[in-house]
Amino acid sequence: MNRNLALFDLDHTLLPLDSDQAWAHFLAGLGIDGGKRHAEEIDEYYRQYSAGTLDMTAYLNYTLAPLARHTREQLDVWHTQFMHEVISPAIRPAARALVKRHLDAGDLCCIVTATNVFITKPIAKALGVDHLLGIELGTEGEHPDGRYTGTSVGVPSFREGKIVRTESWLATLGHALTDFGKSYFYSDSINDVPLMERVTHPVATNPDARLRALALERNWPVMDIFV
Repeated sequence: MNRNLALFDLDHTLLPLDSDQAWAHFLAGLGIDGGKRHAEEIDEYYRQYSAGTLDMTAYLNYTLAPLARHTREQLDVWHTQFMHEVISPAIRPAARALVKRHLDAGDLCCIVTATNVFITKPIAKALGVDHLLGIELGTEGEHPDGRYTGTSVGVPSFREGKIVRTESWLATLGHALTDFGKSYFYSDSINDVPLMERVTHPVATNPDARLRALALERNWPVMDIFV
């Protein structure tokens, strides 16, 4: 196959922030009931994520619960404001240029993130990436436009789950990872090493300390786009 594959983590890779954490603080800033406490707990979960000790089930149970307390219409209004005030100003030209380089080359591009699709779908669109693999959300009556239940469905796109989700997505397109002459995965996190080891061209992007050390040990390219 002449076409290459480019996979991107999102938070601290294409964005200089964690979008789930930023969303929690955004809601707290709106004065949503319980928002301040929720943001504090999300900060703690993020510390666990960074340390590689995150219990993904506990995290999802906590972080997704607020979505069930509000209508989809209200959530969409807030998210539009969130994009305008928080996300759009944070998207750096270097991140756009990285994505554009792969798109212009005709590569198949996909964002693979451990953040839920409600938060990340508009962000992927803003970055010009059509394909997104994130935490899928349960809805009432299993209708895609129904009210969120506050639960996740399917395999979480986290650690080894990113491999499962990527391979399943490629299979729906009639492809496999090994079909591509070059497959890239850009990530900042030590949590993403399993998928980085599966692609032909892993790129440590704005890497945390442990991933930076591993990348140097394995001669993986290191890219810092937020300096």
